[in-house]
Amino acid sequence: MSAESHLEELAQKHKLLDRKIDMEAARPGSRDEEIRRLKQEKLQLKDEIERLRAATRH
Repeated sequence: MSAESHLEELAQKHKLLDRKIDMEAARPGSRDEEIRRLKQEKLQLKDEIERLRAATRH
């Protein structure tokens, strides 16, 4: 898998998590723990995307 396609896959996962967070927050009886877990996962993906972008710029 090329670095560019891997970055695209990670970006898609990031967008999906964003939608999941919005859906969970809008759901009656949503759980703060689940929203927090999803946000943490999204942040980890963002960090990985940034690391890969920095590594491919060199």
